[in-house]
Amino acid sequence: MSKTKDSTKDPNSISSTRILAECALMLAVGVVLSLVKLIDLPYGGSVTIASMLPIIIISYRHGLKYGLITGLTFGIIQQLLGLNTLSYVTTWVSIIAVILLDYVVAFAVIGLGGAFRKIIKNQAAALVAGSILACLLRYACHVISGATVWAGLSIPTNAALIYSFGYNATYMIPETIVTVALAYYIGSLIDFRNPTIRHMGQTEKTKVPLLYWTGGLALAAGLIIDIACIFPFLQNPESGEFDFAGLSSVNWMVVIIATAVAIVIAAITFGIALLKKKKAAAKAE
Repeated sequence: MSKTKDSTKDPNSISSTRILAECALMLAVGVVLSLVKLIDLPYGGSVTIASMLPIIIISYRHGLKYGLITGLTFGIIQQLLGLNTLSYVTTWVSIIAVILLDYVVAFAVIGLGGAFRKIIKNQAAALVAGSILACLLRYACHVISGATVWAGLSIPTNAALIYSFGYNATYMIPETIVTVALAYYIGSLIDFRNPTIRHMGQTEKTKVPLLYWTGGLALAAGLIIDIACIFPFLQNPESGEFDFAGLSSVNWMVVIIATAVAIVIAAITFGIALLKKKKAAAKAE
């Protein structure tokens, strides 16, 4: 008797068509988020609302191959959106170097953000680790570009590497903070490991109360406002150098109010959450 081939479809498999559709969707989300700039430095570089996170999620959900392809496409789109950058370089070698280091490679490496899926069991922690890795790799690309291609142009030739480290840090540090914060938040709410994306509460016993997340979001919002108010003034508008003298021009009243409101909201929500937790524990006894 001949054996018939089992045609039963694996319920955990995802078709390549669906994967490509998800990649395209998340790519579009990333591009839109990249246009919403919290900070836009005059000599290049900006802080966005976690525009790298959709690429990191694709990498985590579907693997490094799709992550790198999506990241590469993201970099090409970013290059097309920033074509005016090429007008500052004078040679073909410099143009190619800028395209590769500041765009193609810098954004393609974001696709490595899913590298910790099999290493770290906790999804939120894996996304946080992946976000940090992606941001560090992108930062390294920009530093190399600044210390080589842009040395003598927008960056002083003397101590170009140190300057490049400092300048690129002015936007990559807050970008990393925003990305990591949202990666942890979203990674704790939504299960990206399942073929059908669902709320984390359906698959894990650990459930973070909404009040905790409300307080966390308040703190994150306060941090973003503070970053948007402070970091643009850490760069000298004439030389582009990292300069603390600009802190005197910061609207500290806005910073103080935003920070105070965030802390108060967080304290209230955390307090209510703790009280509810104690009451629930008392009833259980």
